[in-house]
Amino acid sequence: MDARFRPIDKWPGERTTPGRRQHARFRVGYNDTLHDLEYELQHLRARDIVIQADFQLHDIRNDGWPRSNARRPVDPGVIVSFQTPTGALSFPCDRYTAWEDNLRAIALSLEALRAVDRYGVTRQAEQYKGWKALPAPSSGNDGCMSAEQAARFVTEHSGMFVSHINTDVDALRRAYRQAARKLHPDCGGSESAFVQLQQANQLLEARL
Repeated sequence: MDARFRPIDKWPGERTTPGRRQHARFRVGYNDTLHDLEYELQHLRARDIVIQADFQLHDIRNDGWPRSNARRPVDPGVIVSFQTPTGALSFPCDRYTAWEDNLRAIALSLEALRAVDRYGVTRQAEQYKGWKALPAPSSGNDGCMSAEQAARFVTEHSGMFVSHINTDVDALRRAYRQAARKLHPDCGGSESAFVQLQQANQLLEARL
């Protein structure tokens, strides 16, 4: 699955208090959850998939996936966000005590929403509208990167001269991987620079 893990920036709405969380009764493993989630995301033609969980940055590899020896997230909440042809969607869940179970719940919720289509009533994916992600802040003087600034940031730190980074997804991903090797905290980079790199990459991929 072409997705990247990131620490949670901000939880949308109220968190479930620890005392009200449940132990899930799902009888499948983590790999099966990833397979089912990927199937649902493919059905939605999802791209720019981001899975937010309370991992520390040093527990996430350069390719955006958790290390095999990563410590469990401080909080089990998970947010799955992605772009679709009809707009950006975001699904948070922190009802269960384990982060893998919250990820499983999101995959099952996507499956249930897809089942609404079985009778052909929803033709524009209306059942997903309630999970539309909030629009990103406008790129003015509010501290957000413009596309040009994002491209400059990625190429500057990748050590590559990529003149067509705004039109070639493969070139962008090569540049991102090179920059990630330099800016990842485990490689001597800073946490803020690595987060900025991820934001720049996400902005650029959304334009391709």
